[in-house]
Amino acid sequence: MAENIGKVIQVSGPAVDVQFEEATMPPIYQALKVVSDGFTVPTPINVILEVQQHLGEGRVRTVAMEATDGMVRGMKAIDLGGPIRVPVGKETLGRIINVIGEPVDELVPSARRHACPFTGPRRCLTSRPRTKRCSRPASRSLT
Repeated sequence: MAENIGKVIQVSGPAVDVQFEEATMPPIYQALKVVSDGFTVPTPINVILEVQQHLGEGRVRTVAMEATDGMVRGMKAIDLGGPIRVPVGKETLGRIINVIGEPVDELVPSARRHACPFTGPRRCLTSRPRTKRCSRPASRSLT
Protein backbone atom coordinates (compact mmCIF):
# COMPACT_ATOMS: atom_id res chain seq x y z
CA MET A 1 0.00 0.00 0.00
CA ALA A 2 1.34 3.42 -0.98
CA GLU A 3 1.89 6.02 1.70
CA ASN A 4 -1.02 8.47 1.95
CA ILE A 5 0.40 11.98 2.34
CA GLY A 6 -1.47 15.25 2.71
CA LYS A 7 -0.54 18.86 3.36
CA VAL A 8 -1.41 21.13 6.28
CA ILE A 9 -3.60 23.97 5.00
CA GLN A 10 -4.63 25.70 8.26
CA VAL A 11 -3.46 25.73 11.87
CA SER A 12 -5.73 27.27 14.49
CA GLY A 13 -4.54 26.27 17.95
CA PRO A 14 -5.07 22.52 18.36
CA ALA A 15 -7.35 22.35 15.27
CA VAL A 16 -5.41 21.55 12.10
CA ASP A 17 -6.96 21.25 8.62
CA VAL A 18 -5.23 18.88 6.20
CA GLN A 19 -5.75 18.51 2.44
CA PHE A 20 -5.65 15.04 0.83
CA GLU A 21 -6.71 13.81 -2.57
CA GLU A 22 -10.46 13.25 -2.32
CA ALA A 23 -10.15 9.53 -3.08
CA THR A 24 -7.60 8.99 -0.29
CA MET A 25 -9.22 10.98 2.51
CA PRO A 26 -8.54 9.21 5.86
CA PRO A 27 -11.55 8.05 7.90
CA ILE A 28 -12.70 9.61 11.17
CA TYR A 29 -10.44 8.74 14.17
CA GLN A 30 -7.49 7.96 11.87
CA ALA A 31 -4.08 9.03 13.17
CA LEU A 32 -1.88 11.39 11.15
CA LYS A 33 1.68 12.56 11.80
CA VAL A 34 2.87 16.03 10.79
CA VAL A 35 6.62 16.32 10.17
CA SER A 36 8.74 19.36 9.36
CA ASP A 37 10.88 17.72 6.66
CA GLY A 38 12.08 20.41 4.25
CA PHE A 39 11.13 23.32 6.52
CA THR A 40 13.53 25.49 8.51
CA VAL A 41 12.20 25.40 12.06
CA PRO A 42 13.97 25.92 15.43
CA THR A 43 12.86 22.49 16.69
CA PRO A 44 11.72 19.56 14.52
CA ILE A 45 7.95 19.08 14.32
CA ASN A 46 6.62 15.58 14.93
CA VAL A 47 2.99 15.98 16.01
CA ILE A 48 0.26 13.33 16.08
CA LEU A 49 -3.21 14.39 14.87
CA GLU A 50 -6.56 12.61 14.97
CA VAL A 51 -9.16 13.11 12.21
CA GLN A 52 -12.40 14.48 13.68
CA GLN A 53 -14.39 15.75 10.70
CA HIS A 54 -14.57 15.49 6.91
CA LEU A 55 -14.94 18.99 5.46
CA GLY A 56 -15.37 17.86 1.84
CA GLU A 57 -13.19 18.23 -1.25
CA GLY A 58 -10.45 16.12 0.33
CA ARG A 59 -10.12 18.27 3.47
CA VAL A 60 -10.21 16.90 7.00
CA ARG A 61 -10.27 18.72 10.32
CA THR A 62 -8.05 17.17 12.95
CA VAL A 63 -7.19 17.79 16.57
CA ALA A 64 -3.55 17.82 17.66
CA MET A 65 -2.46 15.62 20.56
CA GLU A 66 0.57 17.83 21.23
CA ALA A 67 1.40 21.53 20.94
CA THR A 68 1.28 22.91 17.40
CA ASP A 69 3.94 25.58 18.03
CA GLY A 70 6.00 26.07 14.88
CA MET A 71 3.58 24.18 12.59
CA VAL A 72 2.97 26.03 9.32
CA ARG A 73 0.94 25.54 6.16
CA GLY A 74 2.46 23.18 3.63
CA MET A 75 3.98 20.72 6.10
CA LYS A 76 3.61 17.07 5.26
CA ALA A 77 0.87 15.06 7.05
CA ILE A 78 1.38 11.29 6.86
CA ASP A 79 -1.58 8.93 7.30
CA LEU A 80 -0.55 6.31 9.88
CA GLY A 81 -3.13 3.79 8.67
CA GLY A 82 -5.08 3.36 11.91
CA PRO A 83 -6.27 5.02 15.09
CA ILE A 84 -4.04 6.24 17.92
CA ARG A 85 -3.17 3.20 20.03
CA VAL A 86 -2.15 3.22 23.69
CA PRO A 87 -0.57 0.37 25.65
CA VAL A 88 -2.76 -1.59 28.04
CA GLY A 89 -2.08 -4.37 30.52
CA LYS A 90 -0.36 -5.00 33.80
CA GLU A 91 2.88 -3.29 32.70
CA THR A 92 0.98 0.03 32.41
CA LEU A 93 -0.53 -0.05 35.91
CA GLY A 94 0.82 2.81 38.00
CA ARG A 95 2.45 4.45 34.98
CA ILE A 96 1.73 7.94 33.66
CA ILE A 97 1.09 7.76 29.92
CA ASN A 98 0.07 10.61 27.62
CA VAL A 99 -2.73 10.41 25.03
CA ILE A 100 -0.47 9.06 22.30
CA GLY A 101 0.80 6.20 24.44
CA GLU A 102 4.22 7.56 25.42
CA PRO A 103 5.31 7.31 29.07
CA VAL A 104 5.86 10.68 30.76
CA ASP A 105 6.91 9.41 34.19
CA GLU A 106 10.62 9.23 33.26
CA LEU A 107 10.71 5.47 33.89
CA VAL A 108 11.91 2.88 31.40
CA PRO A 109 9.44 2.64 28.49
CA SER A 110 7.30 -0.47 28.82
CA ALA A 111 7.28 -3.09 26.11
CA ARG A 112 4.17 -2.65 23.96
CA ARG A 113 2.77 -6.13 24.17
CA HIS A 114 -0.82 -5.08 23.68
CA ALA A 115 -2.25 -1.75 22.56
CA CYS A 116 -5.85 -0.65 22.09
CA PRO A 117 -7.28 2.26 20.08
CA PHE A 118 -7.57 5.54 21.92
CA THR A 119 -11.04 6.13 20.43
CA GLY A 120 -13.61 3.85 18.89
CA PRO A 121 -16.51 1.60 19.84
CA ARG A 122 -16.97 0.93 23.54
CA ARG A 123 -18.03 -2.32 25.14
CA CYS A 124 -21.64 -2.37 26.20
CA LEU A 125 -22.21 -2.69 29.95
CA THR A 126 -24.31 -5.81 29.40
CA SER A 127 -21.41 -7.55 27.62
CA ARG A 128 -19.10 -7.23 30.63
CA PRO A 129 -18.87 -10.25 32.88
CA ARG A 130 -20.90 -10.10 36.06
CA THR A 131 -19.28 -10.88 39.34
CA LYS A 132 -20.90 -11.24 42.70
CA ARG A 133 -18.70 -9.41 45.13
CA CYS A 134 -19.63 -8.39 48.58
CA SER A 135 -17.71 -5.50 49.97
CA ARG A 136 -16.64 -5.76 53.54
CA PRO A 137 -16.71 -2.74 55.76
CA ALA A 138 -13.29 -1.29 56.37
CA SER A 139 -14.01 -0.55 60.01
CA ARG A 140 -16.76 -1.10 62.47
CA SER A 141 -18.12 1.42 64.87
CA LEU A 142 -18.86 0.54 68.44
CA THR A 143 -21.84 2.14 70.05
